Amino acid sequence: MALILAQAIARMADPGHGTRPRSGGVHRTGAPVRRGSVEAGTVEDSFFAVPAKGETDRLLRMARAALDAGRARRRAARAEGRALTAAETVLCGLTAGAVRVFEEICTLARLNGGRVFPTYDHLARATALGRATVARALAALEAAGFLARQRRFCRNQGAGPRYRQTSNIYRALLPGALLRFLPRRFRPAPLPDDMAAHQAQAAAELAAMRATLSCRELAEVTLGGALGRVLASLGAAIDRAACESHCDPQPLPKSFDQTTNVVGLAGQRRPSLTA
Repeated sequence: MALILAQAIARMADPGHGTRPRSGGVHRTGAPVRRGSVEAGTVEDSFFAVPAKGETDRLLRMARAALDAGRARRRAARAEGRALTAAETVLCGLTAGAVRVFEEICTLARLNGGRVFPTYDHLARATALGRATVARALAALEAAGFLARQRRFCRNQGAGPRYRQTSNIYRALLPGALLRFLPRRFRPAPLPDDMAAHQAQAAAELAAMRATLSCRELAEVTLGGALGRVLASLGAAIDRAACESHCDPQPLPKSFDQTTNVVGLAGQRRPSLTA
């Protein structure tokens, strides 16, 4: 107890206590866990994917073609005197260093069956680039859609804070948003007309089927998990409110009213037996 009290007094006496460390400085807890991090060993099985044969080489060729396309777009925009669009800005953000980092990630994915978790130091040594350049390259690749990354932390077994930051995990992806800027050979082949018509018909039938569902059934079909259960309960309440109650009975159909009127008229015209 006395030791804890002495440490608290020492921290209070420290003039730098409670102040934010300067950029690049050592955090006062030693190793902070960055925002968006998950514990190592909890997401790797669902995050990693074994690349198909030749997939990493194709992705690397696409990254090099995107680099050339970005340079061409920048020259064309400068010549035309116009500003780059948002998609063109992302495309022009790719650099030769980013492509070199992506090449190393693709190599690791091919050699390790898709399990890629290098440190910044490893990427800097493998690419002969600085850590800051590697960090900018990873950010550019992620913005362009070539890369997905997830921060991780692990439990500290030694002295110091309970948790510490560990290496990120990476997965090379197909940049769907940038395919229109790449040469035609990198784009998927268009669907045949009969298959496109079949998909349109199936979508129309699905929409018609969902239109016949109640609110509860629609929530169960559209969503799943906890959110789906919550919306299903709300949909059930809406369905119950929409149902007819005993105080407000369902009106009779017109055919029934017409039949009743005919029977009533026939009864009025029937002669009395006692007359």
